[in-house]
Amino acid sequence: MKLPCAPINNITLAFDSFKGSLNSAEVADAFEEGLHTVLPHCVVRKVRIADGGEGTLEALIDSVGGKYETVIVNDPIGRPVHARYGIIEEGDTAVIELAAASGLTLLSHEERNPMTTDTYGTGQLIAHALHKGCKKILMCIGGSATNDAGVGLLRALGHRFIDIEGNELIGGGEVLQHIHKIDDTQVLPQLSETQITVACDVDNPLWGTNGAAHVFAPQKGASPAMVCELDNGLRHFANIIRQFNGKDVSTIPGGGAAGGVGAALVAFFNAQLKSGIDMVLDTIRFEDTIKDCDLVVTGEGKLDRQTLMGKAPIGILHRARKHNIPVIAIGGIVEECAELDNCGFSSVLCVNDIDIPLPLAMRHDIAFDNVRRCGIKVGLNAINGRNDCSS
Repeated sequence: MKLPCAPINNITLAFDSFKGSLNSAEVADAFEEGLHTVLPHCVVRKVRIADGGEGTLEALIDSVGGKYETVIVNDPIGRPVHARYGIIEEGDTAVIELAAASGLTLLSHEERNPMTTDTYGTGQLIAHALHKGCKKILMCIGGSATNDAGVGLLRALGHRFIDIEGNELIGGGEVLQHIHKIDDTQVLPQLSETQITVACDVDNPLWGTNGAAHVFAPQKGASPAMVCELDNGLRHFANIIRQFNGKDVSTIPGGGAAGGVGAALVAFFNAQLKSGIDMVLDTIRFEDTIKDCDLVVTGEGKLDRQTLMGKAPIGILHRARKHNIPVIAIGGIVEECAELDNCGFSSVLCVNDIDIPLPLAMRHDIAFDNVRRCGIKVGLNAINGRNDCSS
């Protein structure tokens, strides 16, 4: 384990959740308990982290303070559902997870059908936040049940979509290919002064073989025939947008996220698509937190090649390296791969014994104790490293 040749007096713990066993706060508590066993006077800062997916709302509320708002909105098939979002930064900023109102987990397997599911409920959450006075919206758009290119969301904010006969279109992905005209005369006026940032960790375009329909719609219930129809609808909608405001969102990386919601937010609200972990770290001012610390410890449930593709630990590593602060990564599972070994972590540690069965390792009490023991190990190595360096 490579550690700095200086006393370890200040450590920042910045963990994502170990899904299925410990949330991010519990991982930090366990590690701190072990660390303080051998370094009782070390100052520990604990920062809840998420990468824009599940748990991001809670991480931001916990890290910067704020409050939750619960609203009754439409779920993906129009049923009422209680959905929660957060307000931070003294009421200026709303944190909205699309999955709270328009998520796949709100539907049974039989109810999944991206031809009919829509994002109207997510638009209702945005509207509620605007009426509360929020000027900034942080959107986390993972886990959608939809492929409507955000048309439902846009309708909730005042847009109207008209077919060639002058009728208003209401529905999911099936309406896209029938849109002839967009009417924005009733759009909420607050939106003209609202800054929207979208946590987006995919680079899929709106349509095409690597687009929203072909890549994501099958897991949302689409048959092969539906995929083709949805893709045609997305392509048609991109053309309508171009005619409406001159913006071409066909090829922007991330436009296909959440069934085209990424493209819609860019096209209609000039939203910025940003990596989820970068959005979180910027919001909590992470670099201010770590500027005087000696070591950062991060981690998530599984460390592998995917960790390097915009996950929380690699985002934290990049920020810490700007300040020459070493970073240790820990995980419940660590897959051997050269990319992970060589990306810049001081150490990559698995908290579990190699022969422990996975169901046992994921048990809450076992996982907590294993993370605690990992904290002891890091603390002991810090002591040994300091002694070695001073001799």
